Amino acid sequence: MNLKRPFPGMWRFPTNPEICCIYRVPDCPRSVNPEAYTPQLLLIGPLNHSLKSQAFKSPGDVTYTMSTGYLNMEECKKIYLAEFTRRVVGGENTIKVFMRMIEEDEDRIRENIRFFGAKTGYGYGYPRITDINLRPRESYSESSAWIESQEFVKMILHDCVFILELILRTLERGREKTGDPIMDMPCLEVIVKSDLMLLENQLPYFILEKLFDPVVPKFQKLIINYFNFGGKIGNKSKFRHFTDLFRCVRVETLQGLPPRKFKLIEHMYNAVKLHSGGVKFEAVENEYSLYVRFENGCLKMPCFVVHDHEERILRNIMALENCHYPYEAHVCTYMIFLDYLIDTEKDVDMLVEKGIIRNWIGQHSLVAEMVNKLCVGIMDNGSYCSDTSVEVNAYYSSPFNRSRAVLKRVYFGNMWIGTATVAAMLLLLMTLVQTVASIIQVKQK
Repeated sequence: MNLKRPFPGMWRFPTNPEICCIYRVPDCPRSVNPEAYTPQLLLIGPLNHSLKSQAFKSPGDVTYTMSTGYLNMEECKKIYLAEFTRRVVGGENTIKVFMRMIEEDEDRIRENIRFFGAKTGYGYGYPRITDINLRPRESYSESSAWIESQEFVKMILHDCVFILELILRTLERGREKTGDPIMDMPCLEVIVKSDLMLLENQLPYFILEKLFDPVVPKFQKLIINYFNFGGKIGNKSKFRHFTDLFRCVRVETLQGLPPRKFKLIEHMYNAVKLHSGGVKFEAVENEYSLYVRFENGCLKMPCFVVHDHEERILRNIMALENCHYPYEAHVCTYMIFLDYLIDTEKDVDMLVEKGIIRNWIGQHSLVAEMVNKLCVGIMDNGSYCSDTSVEVNAYYSSPFNRSRAVLKRVYFGNMWIGTATVAAMLLLLMTLVQTVASIIQVKQK
């Protein structure tokens, strides 16, 4: 049976691995925390266009607040487009130029194939292999052929202009209210900024760059500073979209390091057990670093800052890595390593004490639960931390290191116990000296 018309969620088959970079999150990780991948207010791009269509079918449905939020943001996009038209040199003519540029690159943004119901050499309405080889340019893993060309171009224009106008307004904002709900209510701005980094909520960065580089000087630097990555990533760094930017700022911390073996971590003890066996912990590097090393019995790790949106950010980066960077999944491998260290809130307690974790979300048990669930549904294709785990396990398994750790913990656990231990040793030594002196004196007599 041939499919008569395309539908939302239909795979692009096949995709071009060099160009395709925006994906639907697989069901396995999504089922653990669906809210982490779902926009709360702002819908961007074709993958979430069906949510927009659903919202327009039920306007005013206060029982579904997200739908109302989506509709409000769509109206906001129209207002931002009008305001940007007045702001930019050339006004309406510049917007028309933007429209033509998007139309020229429509096939690169999405593959607009109308093959449904047609008989082809590939069977069941799919294109022939020869046709596929001639169609190498699509940014999304799903077909958006169900969106008409005119509607698609208009959607991309509204989304692109909204992003730039939002950033410009954020830079211009003062302490007085302006009448713009996003600018006047910081809580809404935080949600919108969080929605902008979701994997399914992306536009390919090249179209933003092509539209706005001639209009806004140093556009990429503007983007980097908006997400508070100024000085933490190179202004000439290459990224494919905003989710990829959030990954790049972390992965670039591994550049220039000596190569490591990339294999599975078979086993590693939790943080409390390692500490009891003599392994020391030290926080180093910045909060975005992924560099983990073991030197002279000390496990050196970057500080992991846990805030309200951290799980959402990490889940989307990890979903991107599983889809696009399965054999360079450096954020995934770091979180898997951390998952081995953290079993319970006692492990978090110890890591917080050592400065390796900064907990801004409340109880330490919440951090343990978050870390333990982050890797559920994530494929583990090997870790650059595997050598480190072997070194840590070997150090912990050494009887000498464990005995020394026990002695240190029991007899020198704190200043008072250490002082009492030293005093007892001195007393024992003095008693021994006195006994020997007495024996010598008796023998002399």
